Amino acid sequence: MSNWNPGGQPPQGPQPYTPQPQPPYPPQPHVPQPHVPPQPQPPHPGPVPPVPPPGGPISRLRRHIGPLHTARRVFTPSRPGIVSDPQVARMRKIRTWVGVAAFVWMSYTYKLSTKLSETADEQVDKSWTSALVLAATLPVVVGVLYYLAAPAARRDLLRRAGRCFGAIVAMMAAASVFPIIVLSGFFEGEEPLVEGHFTATKGLMLAVLLLVTFWVLPFVVLGVGLAVQHVFRTADIHETVPPLLIMALAWEMALIDVFTGAHEGVPTLIRLVFILGSPLSVTAVGLWELHRLRVHYGLGLRGLLMR
Repeated sequence: MSNWNPGGQPPQGPQPYTPQPQPPYPPQPHVPQPHVPPQPQPPHPGPVPPVPPPGGPISRLRRHIGPLHTARRVFTPSRPGIVSDPQVARMRKIRTWVGVAAFVWMSYTYKLSTKLSETADEQVDKSWTSALVLAATLPVVVGVLYYLAAPAARRDLLRRAGRCFGAIVAMMAAASVFPIIVLSGFFEGEEPLVEGHFTATKGLMLAVLLLVTFWVLPFVVLGVGLAVQHVFRTADIHETVPPLLIMALAWEMALIDVFTGAHEGVPTLIRLVFILGSPLSVTAVGLWELHRLRVHYGLGLRGLLMR
């Protein structure tokens, strides 16, 4: 008897399972295994290198509100899932540098400018004019796309275009600081900052001068280049919009050069080649970019308009 069976009766129910003897396996033929040389063991990993600490407060402040970092955030497309083709970007850079080299060659060959600073000023003026023309063209293009797009796509189209218009407003607001200071006469009627006693007015003038020199000016200079390069971040609308806009901008700038008599003093044939060479090359690159977007990424105008 036991505590689990106090009556001493044999347990009821099925008997416990008893294993049955298994027949022996037939002998297997010996298969020689190929010789595998001993493999070298991986070296013991050393200590993990420490992660460099984040920059100091000045570095973090510069990344958040610095003029160059701010310009990149404002004028660079940032839509999630955006397609960026490195070959197209490389071709754009090549075309841009070829155009700059041709402009410098023409300026020095035909004595359009006698100093490198004058040539640089002309390029800056041309970039600023391109940004202004692009800012005026973008609303027209968005309006046409809104009219052609399917009704279901129009709200999303306007929402994405809001970032582009925000970049235009930022550019115009920053650039307007210079004429406002000049027209307001802010720095007139006061003795120079280095003469006389330091006053609150001089402190305000010094603060404004430092802000304009070290923040507004770098922001505008880099912003103009990024605005033209990224076509006021219109890739946030759709990847096919930048090549369409940049082709329209190139032909508009060619018409401006024709009506304003640009490059006077250059032989007619060279002037014609130079004026038409820019829009023709931009159009070729733009059409090639649209072809790559359609073939390699499945992105076309029908996807933009949802047709």
